[in-house]
Amino acid sequence: MTRQPIKFAYWVPNVSGGLVISQIPQRTSWDFDYNRKLAQTAERVGFEYALTQIRFTAGYGADNQHESVTFSQALLGATERLKVIAALLPGPWNPTLAAKQIATISHLSSARIAVNIVSGWFRGEFKAIGEPWLDHEERYLRSEEFIRCLQGIWQEESFTFAGDFYRYRDYSLKPKPLQPLPEIFQGGSSRAARDMAARVSDWYFTNGNTLEGVRQQVVDIQQKAVENQHSVRIGVNGFVIARDSEQEAHQVLRQIVEQANPDAVKGFQHEVKNAGSASPEGEGNWANSTLEDLVQYNDGFKTNLIGTPRQIAERIIELHQAGVDLLLLGFLHCQEEVEYFGREVIPLVRELERQLQPELSHG
Repeated sequence: MTRQPIKFAYWVPNVSGGLVISQIPQRTSWDFDYNRKLAQTAERVGFEYALTQIRFTAGYGADNQHESVTFSQALLGATERLKVIAALLPGPWNPTLAAKQIATISHLSSARIAVNIVSGWFRGEFKAIGEPWLDHEERYLRSEEFIRCLQGIWQEESFTFAGDFYRYRDYSLKPKPLQPLPEIFQGGSSRAARDMAARVSDWYFTNGNTLEGVRQQVVDIQQKAVENQHSVRIGVNGFVIARDSEQEAHQVLRQIVEQANPDAVKGFQHEVKNAGSASPEGEGNWANSTLEDLVQYNDGFKTNLIGTPRQIAERIIELHQAGVDLLLLGFLHCQEEVEYFGREVIPLVRELERQLQPELSHG
């Protein structure tokens, strides 16, 4: 079966502190002027998606945070083709507000808005804003209901739903979002997260992982999706350090880790380990992460996109062959490194794709 070309997304730095818990100097800013230029650069060099982050409280370098939906709308206004994925956190958001917001933005952006449903892992954040903290399974049950409600509100003329968390009776949203409807992304690596993706989500994001670890997750999710008569695509997090030489790239990695803020990394580790251990199987995102892994929030180093453009392109092809449809990428110095990646890596990936599948459409 012919595979579509792999897609590229980048983490939007709409929170301060960059994408590593390190004191290494970073030429990355959370302000809008920086992000507008970054989005325009990413669009120009071949990125198809950008993911805005949602944070309500400070910590781990993210002292300042812009709200995700508003920021996404601003980035859409500054671009022409880029699709922006707005992170939504059930609890602070309910499906009614989210469905209305995103439908309006769909009309304003020619259907370039998507959503990422974040089930929540940071207990302190929920406590700080007065939101009830549900146990692990309940968080995913709520997220699944949230997604089902979004889909129903967007698709049905008169939506009725009776769940444990949300209820609707003959609700009609007008206008509906433009076609194609907003794609729904979700994250997580626990059993509950994977099962939810295999039932309701359009896209499943997982933390960075080894090639074999990614392959196992893809097989697991796709088998369950087939059983559910559902289709889901896979996105994997990766932190890119692309340099002219392999030695230089690994030197940058060492500098990031050596200059890590140990107290902040340990604090982050404490929170995420609590979240993972709350799942019935005692696993989830960050279950097997070392302190070095956690210097990059989403295990991006594990994906091993570190080296020369050729080495990185070849690893991307391996991930694509393992079933990955999209790479969600982070960078140390976002503007210049996104441009370098688009100039030096993406063309190599496309060339390798054509060699493997000459009939592959890149239009």
